[in-house]
Amino acid sequence: MNHDGSARRRVVVWRHGQTTWNFDGRFQGQSDVELDATGIEQAARAAQILAALAPTTIVSSDLSRARATAEALAKVTELPVALDERLRETFLGTWQGRTRAEVEELFPGEAAAWLAGGLERRGGGEHMTEVADRAVAAVLDALAPLPPRATLVAVTHGGAGRVLIAQMIGLPPEQWKVLGGLANCCWSVLSERPGGDAGPRWVLTEHNAGTLPQPVLSDDR
Repeated sequence: MNHDGSARRRVVVWRHGQTTWNFDGRFQGQSDVELDATGIEQAARAAQILAALAPTTIVSSDLSRARATAEALAKVTELPVALDERLRETFLGTWQGRTRAEVEELFPGEAAAWLAGGLERRGGGEHMTEVADRAVAAVLDALAPLPPRATLVAVTHGGAGRVLIAQMIGLPPEQWKVLGGLANCCWSVLSERPGGDAGPRWVLTEHNAGTLPQPVLSDDR
């Protein structure tokens, strides 16, 4: 593969639009919460911008908030949406559906560790390294058949998106929190670079771009 500038592939990591649980400050995890009216508008607006990147392929979490966001881009580009459950948000177990105040009251130790930047399991759910492993695998599988200059749009969630980006660019887990969270319907762009015998490496060329300024209403911190 030719690794000059014109041949590099790109991955756009796009977070879904707003939901009522985002607005209310409830942890969603893998609960299947739909976009609210604001989220639908955000997805339609962002889709017009992302279409200008001439995406080759769209792959999305199968949760409805991500799927509806992906379908807004599909409508503009006339591309199909491939669904992959590996792009789902972190499973948060007993935290799902609860507000931050409820979590701090019911699970003070877990909440304190999370607020201090820990990546441990929350509510008996997934460890963030497990989320990163599955999300990266989904992206690499989607990239595998794509030619030079292709652009893959991966539609995912706030927490999953951040650790996906961090692992793709080679940050060790203890440094993942140096990346700010993705706001609703914002995206980051990863560009392929030659990596020698180790294969291609990925560089973060845009982060949390799109509809800024937006508050980051997320399961992630």
